[in-house]
Amino acid sequence: MKTEHILIIRFSAMGDVAMTVPVVDSLARQYPDVRITMLSRPFVRPFFEHMPNNVGVMEADLNREYKGMMGLNALYRRLTAKNFTAIADLHNVLRSDYLRMRFNMDRYRVEHIDKHRAGRKMLVAASGKQLRQLPTSFDNYADVFRRLGYPVKLDFTSIFPPDGGDMSELPHALDLPKGKERWIGIAPFAAHVGKAYPTRLMEEVIAQLVDHYPDSRIYLFGGKNDNLDIFANWCARYAQCVNVPDYVRNLRQELILMSRLDVMVSMDSANMHMASIVGTTVVSVWGATHPFAGFLGWRQKMENVVQLDLPCRPCSIFGNKLCMREDYACLKNISPKLIVAKVDKVLRGRALEVQS
Repeated sequence: MKTEHILIIRFSAMGDVAMTVPVVDSLARQYPDVRITMLSRPFVRPFFEHMPNNVGVMEADLNREYKGMMGLNALYRRLTAKNFTAIADLHNVLRSDYLRMRFNMDRYRVEHIDKHRAGRKMLVAASGKQLRQLPTSFDNYADVFRRLGYPVKLDFTSIFPPDGGDMSELPHALDLPKGKERWIGIAPFAAHVGKAYPTRLMEEVIAQLVDHYPDSRIYLFGGKNDNLDIFANWCARYAQCVNVPDYVRNLRQELILMSRLDVMVSMDSANMHMASIVGTTVVSVWGATHPFAGFLGWRQKMENVVQLDLPCRPCSIFGNKLCMREDYACLKNISPKLIVAKVDKVLRGRALEVQS
């Protein structure tokens, strides 16, 4: 009998790949005799390293080795040698569409994600807006496997053990005993201006947190394409701040540190999803986008979402549209006190858990 072997295709972006983790992990544990191969970009491997042994990662550099039509054809030939029995396209973009077409022509079992574009269109409509919860990405991913014949119950908790990742893997400057300190993460950047809380206001959030929790350690998370000079300035002003990009060497170390935080403050960004898959509570700040589009982090609660009710919100699914008001009031009018109050509530809840 031929071994069942599922190919999962999801090339980018980082946050969307992170959102596959709860689904793939649940699938792997509930179908231990089924081989699962995740086809994605090279940087995502740490997301899947702690999964059951029936999960593997296949890297594809679409900018070099598999660039263009010739590259995709070469990738397809490589894939067909793996003897897959089912194909799950969790991306549904031109590259995955082409691969899916090739698999369909060769009579593989193939299913792809439903992005509910009609519902999204009504959610961001300038007039006649329908503000209602759409299926989450987790639901959409799971539905692909259901249609392939693998219904899955989503029961994932974290890629790490309950007490978090191994801190000894971090640079010495970060491998510190926690004691009674509050460890607060702040990830202030986002890919688009419609999702980024203004820098001057985020600094006020930091100032208030330092005032509320003088014994805290505030870890600043950002990527190579972000303006990290901002972090240097904040660290110079606030002794509690730690510029994480100065220390971590890779994504795995970043995930380990996130798993040890008491709370993360993040935009609607990859950092929200990374913190979510390591079991960390996130206070998420939303501007042009909205959790109703289905992109709230895994097991994050709406009560920890920071957003304003404006008739124009949401105006964009991904935050990449220019503000129709031209003032980004959805972000600029969020009071730092509102964010700090959400953080306070999470930290009080954690303190009660420890006491009980």
